[in-house]
Amino acid sequence: MQAIIFDFGNVLGFFDHNKTLRRLEPYTDMSAAEMYETVYQDRLEDDFESGRIGDIDFLNMFRGLCRLRCDNAVLGAAMADIFEPNPEVCDLIPRLKSRYRLLLGSNTNAIHSRQFRQQFGDVLSSFHSLVLSHEIGMRKPKAGFFQHCQQLAGCPANECLFIDDLPDNIAGAKAVGLQGIVYRPGEDFVGRLRGFGIEI
Repeated sequence: MQAIIFDFGNVLGFFDHNKTLRRLEPYTDMSAAEMYETVYQDRLEDDFESGRIGDIDFLNMFRGLCRLRCDNAVLGAAMADIFEPNPEVCDLIPRLKSRYRLLLGSNTNAIHSRQFRQQFGDVLSSFHSLVLSHEIGMRKPKAGFFQHCQQLAGCPANECLFIDDLPDNIAGAKAVGLQGIVYRPGEDFVGRLRGFGIEI
């Protein structure tokens, strides 16, 4: 392997949308569960993470759909602060950066990426490239997302290892020739990397 591509959410850092929604419950008559169904199980999130709509439009639509009585600043702050580092993965990055080309490959949006770029700045400084769905205009598991990552990796697809917590995304990576690991916390991640010949 010459390149390792890490997903962000629930790989490098854990996230919980319910943190956002619990903070917003005082501003609406909707429950956190109802807001989740309205925003995160609909096309709105896909449009935002694919870069088809910008921050302000997304926040305005979110507030309207969820009948929120707060302004965009309150909503944006509630949305941003949802991440916690995953030490199992973060602690490995400095040990890998001298031997491998490291990339981040994440379905994300401008609000979340601003937050984790700052919050995880030390870890992300070891990465050669950040491939963010809202910047390239497509999300995993579309083939173009993985092909974009492979081009930036600068090596053959079969020498790129993609790590993601969602099986559908790993299936998408494999469909274009990349190697893949479905990440699960506590499942001997180091051992699984070594199974692909990764030196740690």
